[in-house]
Amino acid sequence: MQIITSSQDLTSACQRLSTHEFVSVDTEFMREQTFWPQLCLIQIASPEEAMIIDPMAQGLDLQPFWSLMADEQVVKVFHAARQDIEIVFAKTGLVPHPVFDTQVAAMVCGFGESISYVNLVKKVTGTDLDKSSRFTDWSRRPLSEKQLSYALADVTHLRDVYQHLKSEIDGAQRSAWLNEEMGVLTDPKTYKQHPEEAWQRLKLRVKNRKSLAVLMELAAWRERLAQSQDVPRSRVLRDEALYDIANQAPTSPEQMSELRTLSEGFSRSARAREIVEAVKRGLARDPKALPPIHRPQQLTAEATALMELLRVLLKASAARHRVAPRLIAGSDDLERIAIEAEPDIPALKGWRRKLFGEDALRLKRGEIALTLDRGEVVTIPAPGK
Repeated sequence: MQIITSSQDLTSACQRLSTHEFVSVDTEFMREQTFWPQLCLIQIASPEEAMIIDPMAQGLDLQPFWSLMADEQVVKVFHAARQDIEIVFAKTGLVPHPVFDTQVAAMVCGFGESISYVNLVKKVTGTDLDKSSRFTDWSRRPLSEKQLSYALADVTHLRDVYQHLKSEIDGAQRSAWLNEEMGVLTDPKTYKQHPEEAWQRLKLRVKNRKSLAVLMELAAWRERLAQSQDVPRSRVLRDEALYDIANQAPTSPEQMSELRTLSEGFSRSARAREIVEAVKRGLARDPKALPPIHRPQQLTAEATALMELLRVLLKASAARHRVAPRLIAGSDDLERIAIEAEPDIPALKGWRRKLFGEDALRLKRGEIALTLDRGEVVTIPAPGK
């Protein structure tokens, strides 16, 4: 087993890897106690060799690996790539490109939604992988042979999975479908951590726009502190406390002592004073300049019935064309089709419109109906049409 711990060996290895059309890549990391992921291991393989890079080795310069990730001539193959890409972006500010995500590719090929690596390897190669080392502490040294074998298997079998899926996608002429999904995955905006946008990750459990303004300021304050101290957001302040403070809007530390979501004595801390300042900044914002609070819409009986029919149509269309339903449309898309004339959503554009969107609109207009034909849901002209 090739384990790279020196800069010289890494430079040589990356030079060899860069001569190939693709490399399969995986990472092991820890982030339970930190805001930023702690990179503990890198696994990488070409069609000819596989190796492990130890980023925690003393004096190891990872620049050759980062350069390989940016090499436009080499496809980087991941499974469920987002967290791996996030680590590269956090360390370097670059997004690997071009990228092939086998989990997304499997959806394009009809293997189901968000299929796990273990199940995909089993379906493609017939191999049963041992995942017992998955949740071990990857930051501890030395790593056991079992851990290293597990880690290496994550990229050796990935080569076979990639070649199988790529062949299917090329044969079905669905490369454009996959490239559309990879565009989002390789957009730097996907990974940028702007404190001012942190509120968008929260459930908006606020009663009005004034509370929303306070929540936005609190979320930004928490994000900046978590990033600067490299601790999880919940270590700074739990979400439940954010909602409570946003709705109660205490303007003094004494008022904070009345909140049940905060520990006894918290109101006397320096952090409490910072929160009060954030609350005041939120209260000073112009409510009219804030985004609207979207409440769950109560659907009419007709819209609810239409959504159920759209779900049936979606599953039937996905099964017929061997593609995961979620790749075509989500629940929000179906709801918007049910209640809006022709909403601006991906499900009504491009290949998705051809596979599903046109029939969805025709079903809504009453032009077609659904029926069973030898156990398969199919569309037929609606009676009288």
